[in-house]
Amino acid sequence: MRVTNNMMIHNTTANINGNKINVNKLNMQMSSQKKIQRPSEDPVIAIRALRLRTSLGQIDQYYEKNIPDAQAWMEATETAIKNMNKILTDVKTQCVTGTNSYLTEDDRNTILKSLTALKEQLYAEGNTDSAGRTVFTGYKTNSQLTFMEDEPATSYKITQGFSYKDMKEYSYYSGTVTLPTTVDEVEATANIPSVIDKNVYNRIRLAYDGVDDISSLKYSYGDTEITFEGGVANPDGSVTYNATDANGQLVTGATMTAFETEKDWEAYGNGQKTVGDDEIVFIKSTGDVIFGKNIAEELKSGKASVQVDYQKTGFDKGELRPEYYYNCTDMTDRQNQITYTKFNEDGSKIYEDINYTVAMNQTIKVNLQADEIFDMSIYQDVVELTDAVRVAIDAHDKVKRLEEMQNEEQFADCQEEVQKWLAAAKKEADYADSRMKDLYSAGIGKFDKYMETLNIAYTEIGARGEQLEMTEIRMSNQQLTVEELKCSNENRELSDIIIDYTAAYNAYQASLMSASKIEKQTLLDYI
Repeated sequence: MRVTNNMMIHNTTANINGNKINVNKLNMQMSSQKKIQRPSEDPVIAIRALRLRTSLGQIDQYYEKNIPDAQAWMEATETAIKNMNKILTDVKTQCVTGTNSYLTEDDRNTILKSLTALKEQLYAEGNTDSAGRTVFTGYKTNSQLTFMEDEPATSYKITQGFSYKDMKEYSYYSGTVTLPTTVDEVEATANIPSVIDKNVYNRIRLAYDGVDDISSLKYSYGDTEITFEGGVANPDGSVTYNATDANGQLVTGATMTAFETEKDWEAYGNGQKTVGDDEIVFIKSTGDVIFGKNIAEELKSGKASVQVDYQKTGFDKGELRPEYYYNCTDMTDRQNQITYTKFNEDGSKIYEDINYTVAMNQTIKVNLQADEIFDMSIYQDVVELTDAVRVAIDAHDKVKRLEEMQNEEQFADCQEEVQKWLAAAKKEADYADSRMKDLYSAGIGKFDKYMETLNIAYTEIGARGEQLEMTEIRMSNQQLTVEELKCSNENRELSDIIIDYTAAYNAYQASLMSASKIEKQTLLDYI
């Protein structure tokens, strides 16, 4: 094969250009420390780079955003549970103090002040938020768990379900001494209550007191279903509800009577708070549903479920909002009523879980719903405790005042009557002390159970936190691994580039030198 000068020059030029391209490529690598500048240079590296960058972006999202957000949410939840536990512990401490049989006037006042203060902050922890999102309200993260101010015009229709296990014995006391202040009132001993006594009944307590009315009360077990509805007003202001069975037939002898207050109930019974064996009494002011002996035994033996539909208007600051606990309807605006559904028709709870994706194909639930932590009964229990100590304080104040009246000149001629009033007041005070001691003794067990619920929730959120912590460690390691793979795929060590660049530059210089020698020779040099 004959090789001409043009062929040699052409090949030399191609070699020079190739070396120049190689030098330029390494120069670009030296400047950027990247293996390639465009995908066409090495499609394999480009494709791997895209995949690794995508994976790294996802890991960064999990590790730097999702996991910290989830941790912040659970830390806020954990802090709220701790604070609520501290409040319940303080309430329990007051319960222990209240069981003392030798309380002084100062002791009772101290208990009252403490419980009043604790009641105000009882559910405040329920409004805890994380980055402006309330943590215990399910999907309604822009809403508060409690009423933030008194709302006297707010009205709800509430459906509340119970089981026979919610029925507890409770003591109702009859006979209250009205303190006389004048000689004529002292001498009117006929006004002294003829009976100061107590009756023990089974009751179910609604979540709220100050109820407007009961629409219906239904209990069922097996094939039996009894409904009380369609109340008829009585001349004394009470309302009577007749009972019907599942076929709509009237149940003879079974009635429910609703009274505004316990005083009205007592007046209806001629000074006694009584319930017929086949009757139910409902007290609107306290939200108590009180069962007669036969009905109570029927419900317990049949392991019955009870459903009460009632309406309440007016809520106090700090009370829990019903939509987080029950199926209910906000009827405040009659033209724009809002219905909330907490339970399905079969009674199963509707969960509003907030899940964070913290790793590939891994999510974690960060929230606890209000009804899993804050029992509706806590508020009512504290109200009963404060009412009991307040009644005891009032009763002892009556005794103290009557004892002072024994030494006052204006009552010198009616000492016998004062003594009768004093005896009645002392009996009332003894009953008030007994009631307070019983409620506070029972309160110790109740608040132990409430704290147990909180401890379970605290354990659950702690377990999730540990799971999240392990995920965080794993994602940190994955982030480091993928980052290293990404760097290995895309980047080159500067020292390696310099070595290659030096070799390529020397080759380029050599090709130039070789070309210069070839171009100097022509055919004339051989003639």
